[in-house]
Amino acid sequence: MNEIDRMIQELCPDGVEFRKLGEVCEINRGTRVVRSELDADGQYAVYQNSLIPLGYYDKFNYPEHTTFVISAGSAGEIGYTDKPIWAADDCLCIKCPPIIVDKYVFYYLKNNQHSLTSQVRRSSVPRLSRKVLEAISLPVPPMAVQRKIVEILDKFTELEAELEAELEARRKQYEYYRNKLLTFTPPNDQEVRWCTLGEIGTLIRGNGIQKKDFTESGVGCIHYGQIYTHYGTSASKTLSYISPSQATRCPKAKKGDIIIAITSENVEDVCKALTWLGEEEVAVSGHTAILKHEQNPKFLAYYFQTQEFFKQKQKYAHGTKVIEISPTQIARIIIPIPSLEKQAQIVSILDKFEALTTSLQDGLPAEIVAHRRQYEYYRNKLLSFSRKTA
Repeated sequence: MNEIDRMIQELCPDGVEFRKLGEVCEINRGTRVVRSELDADGQYAVYQNSLIPLGYYDKFNYPEHTTFVISAGSAGEIGYTDKPIWAADDCLCIKCPPIIVDKYVFYYLKNNQHSLTSQVRRSSVPRLSRKVLEAISLPVPPMAVQRKIVEILDKFTELEAELEAELEARRKQYEYYRNKLLTFTPPNDQEVRWCTLGEIGTLIRGNGIQKKDFTESGVGCIHYGQIYTHYGTSASKTLSYISPSQATRCPKAKKGDIIIAITSENVEDVCKALTWLGEEEVAVSGHTAILKHEQNPKFLAYYFQTQEFFKQKQKYAHGTKVIEISPTQIARIIIPIPSLEKQAQIVSILDKFEALTTSLQDGLPAEIVAHRRQYEYYRNKLLSFSRKTA
């Protein structure tokens, strides 16, 4: 920052000129894509209405070092590529003149993305007009300042990519050890007994509780959708509450119970299990099942994440747009039950792995969040300029 401050003081002490993006850059819409021509083995990524490539072509219509903005679908999303691409007609591509560093424009737009997304027309397909992009006010400091800003922000981006790659490697390592620790050899493994979930506990179907029932305080409750979006393997506090009168009509989970989401959009997620570790009972919504048992609850929840459990639940999953498995079917799934001492040992190891890969209090996820906040702080600071007065 000190170097940037020095450069600004030296090169533009009276402030920086602001220009409309459409006045200094050429903004063109991409070319309509012919889907039948997409080739999985093509060399160039095709972008249509999101930052995830639609497919690949063996030709491109924009060279490397291109900033593009999605104008329909995920309208307002901003991408940058250092490779040639095919930009379809739902992309607005920015060509910079010699006085502007192309990636500087990308970083500036990312820092002011709210200016774009706030002007997206909401309809069946969200849309962003080229006029909105053209009207963005762009500070144009000397190129030396632009290049230095890009250099600093690139380092932040590269470090985050390294942290993400390390986190992905740790997740794979965690999944490997989780499956290894929770794999037993039936029927000769003398350390375990094989039981159905119905034999080791009782499954109770959840009931009631819609999002409109949530209150600011009251009795803690768990909605099945939150098991996918908010909770990890275990929890001791709830995200939401309902009134005491509403709670009297709902099934309750007590400390140590397993809450299972029995409805999902895909087979992979259905039967995601949450261990309730709070001291107070919590109300549980429909589309769930509560497993009441006498085993180590986190051992059971971890087993629900294994490949062996997936193979069994896959046989019972039914539905097309919505995938379901009934409590009766879940009760038929067979799992290994080692001694409680062995269960505790396995849980102790897996807890450490999970903390490293999912915890926002410690481990890599916390480091990534802290780094991202630092990056956003410096990006905002680096891209804030005093406007040059006439």
